[in-house]
Order: sequence, then C-alpha cells, then structure tokens
Amino acid sequence: MERKDLGEYLRADFFRYNGAKAKCFFLKALFPPMPGFRYTYILRHAAIYPKHSVRGFFYRALLLHYTNKYGFQIPANTTIGKGLYIGHRGPVVINGKAEIGDNCTLGHVVTIGQMNRGKKTGCPKIGNRVFIGVGAVVVGRIVIGDNVLIAPNAYVNFDVPSNSVVIGNPAVIKQNANATEKYVNYVF
Repeated sequence: MERKDLGEYLRADFFRYNGAKAKCFFLKALFPPMPGFRYTYILRHAAIYPKHSVRGFFYRALLLHYTNKYGFQIPANTTIGKGLYIGHRGPVVINGKAEIGDNCTLGHVVTIGQMNRGKKTGCPKIGNRVFIGVGAVVVGRIVIGDNVLIAPNAYVNFDVPSNSVVIGNPAVIKQNANATEKYVNYVF
C-alpha cells in the first residue's frame, strides 16, 4: 500500500463494519465500540510512514499501545488488502510475512503464522473474501483461495481451493460456491 492509496483502503475497511460511507460515521468508528477498525486505522498509518520518521514513530507507538490494549498482534509490514474486518477484541496474531487479500474477516483468537521446518516452511497467502473463524489456526507456506470459510477451531496447514469451507481438526475441505455468504458482509 502506498500513501496515495491510504484513503481508499481506510474507506474499504470502514465500510466493512457497517456499510456506511459518510464521514460523520468515520469519526464515530475511531471510538469504541469498533476496536478492530481503530486498530486497522493505526496499522495502515504505521505501514505507510518510514519507521524512523516522526509520523512513523508516532503511529508505531500508538500501534504498540493498541496491541497491548486490544490483544491484536499485526506487524506494520504485513501485506493486507482492502476491507479488513476484525470482529472482536482478543488475541489475533498474524506473522508479518503473511499476505492477506481484500475483504477478509478475522474472528478472535485467530493465528496466521509461520511454519519453521518441513516442506511448508514459511507463511500463508490468503485470498480475497475469506472468513477465518474463532480459534482457527492457519500456518505454513500455503495458499488459501478466494471465497473460503475457515470454520472455528480449524487447523489449516495445507492449500485450500477457492469456493470452499474448511471444517474440523484435522481439517476437511468441502466445496461450496456460497462459502462466505452472510459471513463476509459489506464488501467494498
């Protein structure tokens, strides 16, 4: 994301929370009860300013504060598409090398992490319009396709094709053309 794209990304992120586009709603979103948007707003700013600039230092300090307050651990260098939605306060841990597409929804206690050995050493690449449910773990150098629903408490360490639902531990893939319908709302 570049500085010129910041407004577009923030509008898409905000739209995911309530479908509103008006600027007066935007001000309300920076205050509770939308901690996910507040964190995303600061994360996006921390990502575009150089680490050693005044603004970069300011936004990274705010990011650290809100990481401790809300429990979200997402490094500023993480590649995240437009329309990120974090549903609730609570632990959300994302490795900085992971890639997340547009219009993704994260439940609480979600981990998107790195596998350190074996054939899948690395971090996941997650497609567009993906729902990752409460307590789900997505690890390794895998590719999650578009329009995928990862059910709560699923452990995913393998590639998932588009238009699928992933259920269980060990996880099982079920094809479903409407996998994220009513789970990923207000797509920008």
